[in-house]
Amino acid sequence: MTPATPPAPNLAEHAYAEVKRLIFDFVLMPGDHFSESELARRVEVSRTPLRQALQRLQREGFLRVFPKLGWQVAPLDFDTFDELYDLRVLIECAAVQRLCEVEERPGLQALAEVWLVEAADRIADGVAVGALDEAFHRALVASSGNREMARVHADITERIRIIRRLDFTKSDRVAATYDEHARILGAITRRRSDEAQRLLRAHIGQSKLEVRHITLDMLYRAREPARSGPA
Repeated sequence: MTPATPPAPNLAEHAYAEVKRLIFDFVLMPGDHFSESELARRVEVSRTPLRQALQRLQREGFLRVFPKLGWQVAPLDFDTFDELYDLRVLIECAAVQRLCEVEERPGLQALAEVWLVEAADRIADGVAVGALDEAFHRALVASSGNREMARVHADITERIRIIRRLDFTKSDRVAATYDEHARILGAITRRRSDEAQRLLRAHIGQSKLEVRHITLDMLYRAREPARSGPA
């Protein structure tokens, strides 16, 4: 059965989600060039909503456009990702320090209900855990009460999501995320700021190493058929 066409006002949003999925799934590979006409046929929208979607993805850093040459998927820049992760650590550690100092901490109970659970009650689905992980780190930053800090952190989260989400494609990393979040929450609850920040740095640092390895492996596997050629 052919999927129903989204209502007209949502066509640009539909195109945005579809193209972003193609990029995140490495169907459109980093460095690949494409034209609006061929992608419009693939996504099944006209060029006007597609162009709106592409311009949005360009602003977010996922695409580049060249006059008379068309569009290109932005190459993965691990130096930039490293800098974004470093900035993320600074922001989250500042938020954790604040959390250990303030009297009222109403958000901790909600986080504990998600992460301080028995092994049998843990969520196994990597996509769901990835979303919960983002919510965990957003909640830490929101606790600082600094709206500009939260805005910058949200931008970093969006820009690193293309690789960060891969950390939850392996079951051992899902389990490690539960364990590490539990230890971070424990240190915050006891108001041990230095310990909480140390655990947080280690948690984010290990995740960064894992996603780099997984990303490079996925890129290699995705390009392998092209290198092998027809049998």
